[in-house]
Amino acid sequence: MRTSTDSDSPARSPAAASPAPAVPKKGGGAAPVLLVLFAGCLIALISFGPRASSGFFLLPMSNQFGWGRDVFGFALALQNLLWGLGSPFAGAVADRFGIVRVMCAGAVVYAAGLALMSVAITPGLLNLSAGVLVGFGLSACSFNLVLAAFGKLLPERWRSIGFGAGTAAGSFGQFLFPPLATGLISQVGWQETLMIFAAVLLLVVPLAFALSTRGTEAGASGPVAAPRQSIRGALGEAFGHPSYVLLVLGFFTCGFQLAFVTVHMPAYLADHGITAGVGASTLALIGLFNVVGSLSAGVLSNRFSRKYLLAAIYAARGVAIAAFILFPITPLTCLVFGATIGLLWLSTVPPTSGLVMLMFGTRYMAMLYGFAFFSHQVGGFLGVYLGGVLYEAFGSYDMVWWLSVALSFASAVINLPIRERPVERVLPSGAQ
Repeated sequence: MRTSTDSDSPARSPAAASPAPAVPKKGGGAAPVLLVLFAGCLIALISFGPRASSGFFLLPMSNQFGWGRDVFGFALALQNLLWGLGSPFAGAVADRFGIVRVMCAGAVVYAAGLALMSVAITPGLLNLSAGVLVGFGLSACSFNLVLAAFGKLLPERWRSIGFGAGTAAGSFGQFLFPPLATGLISQVGWQETLMIFAAVLLLVVPLAFALSTRGTEAGASGPVAAPRQSIRGALGEAFGHPSYVLLVLGFFTCGFQLAFVTVHMPAYLADHGITAGVGASTLALIGLFNVVGSLSAGVLSNRFSRKYLLAAIYAARGVAIAAFILFPITPLTCLVFGATIGLLWLSTVPPTSGLVMLMFGTRYMAMLYGFAFFSHQVGGFLGVYLGGVLYEAFGSYDMVWWLSVALSFASAVINLPIRERPVERVLPSGAQ
């Protein structure tokens, strides 16, 4: 009989701590680390950018077709939900057949959604394009699969840094594409801008070939491998593991806060007499400082306990949000809040993905991280939805802000009992 290590230290199991070999050979040659990082980060940037600039199409489309803002808002809420719903399934297919096929298909579907959105003259077509196609396309070609590829392809010492870099690249797309969208809309029109973005998305197809993962695994990480473990077996193992369930539940808060702030912050600031320019600068600072926060979280995940890092990030969010709503709302406090919350924005992703890999290894990482991301997106859906519902009911966003604070500290506590070690597996005698 042989079992995985029983150490509860974030320093990793003996198998994981052994020197990691170079990236495995594929087709007769080793994939260079820098090529993998460059291609993955560029995919994250390209795929996240158009999605982050979706809000700039609200007014021109609503004004042209006479829609209420709820029409466009529902399509984007549907997009977020389907992005999360599709992620575990896209991950399962990628784990089974390789990431390249899934990413190429996702990029084509995403691009088709943007192209169809450019001719969406009815709410139904908008829901199909911006909601269904873009949502499912994102699930198959965005940073969730990039991180899974990094986990499979990068040597052990590069993985946490890669997780941070991939997340930061998506953040930079969030920073880069909105001004690009506004400039293009003003110069060539919103329909042409969507077609340009659709063409840019197709660049993901050639880049994806640098992330070929089928039959590869760069070094030991996580538990002793289970031979011929099925998808059903992997899911049963994961959802029967309390630490994974706690990790997934904690990630809900991240999505709730991010989506609420992204969608409702401009209106909240306008209610307090803050100009649209300051609101835009606040969101831009979130995107810019998110790059710093994500990279830092990737580095820190290599040096410190990931569960304590997550607890600290969530608790810091609670403090930052509480301070923001308790102090008078001024241009200065808005900008300070943007920089502060930006440092904490997606810094949860590197330690979360790192813990999934540590617990279960890399074989089904895309699928298992996909379920965690689904929890994130359910939180995002509720953050957007409750923000509007509670505002209409009470005439302010105060209740949602304080709910965000409560969820922050709840997630900080939820992450503390996580056992930061590989899952225990018992293998048949003689299994290798």
